[in-house]
Amino acid sequence: MVALADDGPEGIPAMQARSHEDIRRPQLGWTMMETPRFLSEAAMLAMAWPMLLRAPAGDGHPVMVLPGFATNDAMTGLLRAYLAKLGYAVFPWDLGWNLDQHSAGENGEHLAERIEAIAQLTGRKVSLVGWSLGGVIAREAARRDHGALRQVVTLGSPFTGNPRATSLTTLYELLTGNKVSSDETAARYARGHDPLPVPSSAIFSRSDGITAWENCVSQIDPQTENIEVHCSHFGFVSNPGVFWAVADRLALPEGQWAPFVPKGPFAGFFP
Repeated sequence: MVALADDGPEGIPAMQARSHEDIRRPQLGWTMMETPRFLSEAAMLAMAWPMLLRAPAGDGHPVMVLPGFATNDAMTGLLRAYLAKLGYAVFPWDLGWNLDQHSAGENGEHLAERIEAIAQLTGRKVSLVGWSLGGVIAREAARRDHGALRQVVTLGSPFTGNPRATSLTTLYELLTGNKVSSDETAARYARGHDPLPVPSSAIFSRSDGITAWENCVSQIDPQTENIEVHCSHFGFVSNPGVFWAVADRLALPEGQWAPFVPKGPFAGFFP
């Protein structure tokens, strides 16, 4: 279900009105269930594959898929294969392991160059689909320079809220050298929920076992939405419902954005 019904003042979802300090990391039980849930979602994906191919055909525009923290393009292989089957020109991010600025560039310059190269190669605007940290980086790219971008779809991406509300804080600080308590991180999260200059969809799950779902939702406007799905964090790259929602969003004609409406055989994945 599209999470637009709980709007608070000025169109901000009520979930955003909570104090950042009140947002907590997922309960340990959800975190411990991540692996078995991911495996079950992958099994469901295999069974649902023929039906997923009934999604609207792609128009051939380029789509780049960004991996999550401490993963690489191998983790998004199933999603990219699916989108390619639908007819999109699909590209990996091709920047190695996602270790935040070490991979994307201190100012996102490596990613910006990648986007520009794809846009020039195809002659069309690029859609970005980012999982977890990949979605955070995708949104930041859209804020810096959106001229070559068509839309952004994030999958369980903690781009706002409380930077400590994740199960991977210590590992993130160790591998990136960033401190979640720094002024830079605070500024990143403070502006993260603001709508982008391009259409965007933030897909999130309340049962995410890695990051607090409240960190993964945006303020809404006429081209910005939040979509709730039943999914684990690692399932964002293997869950049939997520795949269906991504395909639905990418199939929107350029300049004709409309909110997501759960329907069809995968409607049950959306509360």
